[in-house]
Amino acid sequence: MVYVGLSYYGPALGSEEHLSFLFSSLAEIPSYMACWVVMDRWGRRWPLCLCMVVAGVSCIATVLLSPDAVVATLILFLLSKSAISASFLIIYPFAGELYPTQLRGVAIGFSAYISGLGLIIIPFVTYLGKENLVLPLVILGCVSVIGGLSGLRLPETLHHRLPQTVEEGELFGKDWTCADCIRCIPTKPSSAAASYEDLSERETVEMHEVPELPIAQTTSTQAIPQRILEEQQRPSGASVRRLVRQSSVMDTQRDSDGSIKMTYWF
Repeated sequence: MVYVGLSYYGPALGSEEHLSFLFSSLAEIPSYMACWVVMDRWGRRWPLCLCMVVAGVSCIATVLLSPDAVVATLILFLLSKSAISASFLIIYPFAGELYPTQLRGVAIGFSAYISGLGLIIIPFVTYLGKENLVLPLVILGCVSVIGGLSGLRLPETLHHRLPQTVEEGELFGKDWTCADCIRCIPTKPSSAAASYEDLSERETVEMHEVPELPIAQTTSTQAIPQRILEEQQRPSGASVRRLVRQSSVMDTQRDSDGSIKMTYWF
């Protein structure tokens, strides 16, 4: 809503409408390039909230300027447009990561529909600029600040396993605390460094050679057990590495009676 509102209201600022619209479009380029780097280092939540707050404060600050300060008003507008463009770029992948896989497509479409309803009031907000030039900026700035502060309560998705089912989506972010809300750079979980742990130094699995059986001399009635055939095909040696799959609480497989399944690779 704020992004579209600032895009519509850009030509009304400055002495030349075409230049104001050109500067408004060029202000989005550095914000897009910055998001490319920041999203993989600081996550999604903090850059989103920070950009929305900066955009809102820049819009509200225009009320402190005199009506003749056209250039200063345009500069604050371009700063807010650059910041809100960055948040507009972050919101779509961030929302897609918050929704579970089973509902991701429907949820994104419904969210876009609800946000589209807010665009109905944008022409009425920009029309208020005929009476006061900075009044639409103040209204859009207040909406941006409220949205940015509200987003601090959302859980961070960087370095975290995304929910797959609706049940996992309900559990995602329940352990989010107030300390996590003010943490700028998300911490990487210990299990995110590697999906599998090499336990070759801790434990060895002894492999004993199985004597070969005269397969060619056996008849059809003397079938060799399948287990013995599989053991003959295994590589002989003193020990082999065991790789144990590290599973989180969400993706741990369980039997019908509730017992946990552990998967081993030899």
